Amino acid sequence: MSPILLPEGYKYITAPLVSLGWVLIWQGVLVGRARRRAGIAYPQLYAEQAECKANPAALKFNCTQRAHQNTLEFVPIIVLGTLITGLNYPLLATALSGTFSIGRVLYTHGYKTGDPAKRTPGARISNAATMGVLLSATYTVFQLFQSL
Repeated sequence: MSPILLPEGYKYITAPLVSLGWVLIWQGVLVGRARRRAGIAYPQLYAEQAECKANPAALKFNCTQRAHQNTLEFVPIIVLGTLITGLNYPLLATALSGTFSIGRVLYTHGYKTGDPAKRTPGARISNAATMGVLLSATYTVFQLFQSL
């Protein structure tokens, strides 16, 4: 069996992928804290609208929970796209994936305030990085098939 040969610089993509794991852990901790402050018991996923109107901490919990869940929705695209893009463009993959993580931190900081509009700067950054990862992964796949 032949060893798998990784392209020069592929090792760099590991840093933003691991940082994404830390972002997810940090978001989970924030959700736990917000849940306790709001008094929302498990297994209730979100506070009801009436709870949010009566308790500002419940709205903040919902926003924090949504920031975490929304990040989880993007993780498969980012991880797979980064791994694929890294085959031909490891530095681009590293930059885009790292930018996504930074955007998610800003997104979470804004969203957890209870004012969903404050998530927008981080959303713009992470969404641009997601599109970059997806487009570059698509181009990389195209190049791989052309070389057959």
